[in-house]
Amino acid sequence: MKFVDEVRIKVKAGDGGNGAVAFRREKYVDKGGPSGGDGGNGGSVVLKATEQLTTLLDFRYQQHYRAQNGQHGMGSDMNGKGADDLVLECPVGTVVRDEATGEELVDLSVAGQTFVIAKGGRGGLGNINFATSTRQTPRFAQDGTPGEEKELTVELKLLADVGIVGFPNAGKSTLISRVSRAKPKVADYPFTTLVPNLGVVPYKDRKSFVMADIPGLIEGASEGAGLGHQFLRHVERCRVLVHLVDLSSVVEGRNPVKDFDAINTELMKYSAALAKKPMVVVANKLDLPDAREALPAFVKVMEKRKIAVLELSGATGEGLEALLDACARELFSQASVKSRAKEGALRKVITAETASRAPRAKKPVPAKPAPKKKKRTSR
Repeated sequence: MKFVDEVRIKVKAGDGGNGAVAFRREKYVDKGGPSGGDGGNGGSVVLKATEQLTTLLDFRYQQHYRAQNGQHGMGSDMNGKGADDLVLECPVGTVVRDEATGEELVDLSVAGQTFVIAKGGRGGLGNINFATSTRQTPRFAQDGTPGEEKELTVELKLLADVGIVGFPNAGKSTLISRVSRAKPKVADYPFTTLVPNLGVVPYKDRKSFVMADIPGLIEGASEGAGLGHQFLRHVERCRVLVHLVDLSSVVEGRNPVKDFDAINTELMKYSAALAKKPMVVVANKLDLPDAREALPAFVKVMEKRKIAVLELSGATGEGLEALLDACARELFSQASVKSRAKEGALRKVITAETASRAPRAKKPVPAKPAPKKKKRTSR
């Protein structure tokens, strides 16, 4: 299946039906009066997030979507039928923007989430609604309002817990194929991966997380160089980044430290928030002699920056367990912090609501003095 993550579409909601101008005409009914019904409402265009889709391919082949118009009103007090909404299913993680202004309209980040992107027109009133005591035969009705029409940019940002970044041919596809059931293309040349790949990584205690293999970045990616700039958006939603550094690149005359800094610079240029995400630095391809020799120098530089380096060989599987443990620590510690914060906020709300609902203590009512007994007087 072809991977499509950005399209432009045009949507048009249905127009409302016009109200009818009609009068009741029956043989034995004198002066029946107006009987024009109302027009039906036009259908709206609704976006719905679903987990059954992983690409925007359907929108590539059809760019125009139009909901049905409402039915016009009829005589004999009959209203027109309202049109059904047009529901467009999108993958979870779809962001929709207005093409003209660039404003973000909705972020469909939860399965089952719906959003009315174009509201249908309202049906017009028939002449039965305009009859009064002084105007008993109105010969006019109200037209329906037109439905909204918009040009949209639909963008998909994959939802993954861990995103793998690095230079081309750093071993990203090999890594995700070892820890999950994803089957990306693996070869010994750059830019093997042309689309992001998702894989579910099973972990201990029946826990799991989603890992994404992002196509290789190069210097200048944030400005459009290479292929990676097309997929930087998919890293934005990742909670943890795994930065793979190919230590075997020293054979080609490259410096692993400069490669590491170049990728971080591109992430910073693309988004400051992206550069601040938790990052696990991994020295890869240690099964090769040249990479093993370059490891001490790379680790020494990272230690000066107070950055821990994990050792990995994607080909042999050495260091995979330590890498998964590091990712899980970051992910599940974040989840626990968020849950504790939500729990604390919930407790505050409950405490405030309980205090507001608690019955106020009644002020003690002073006891009434006993009535004085009247003295009997002798007559």
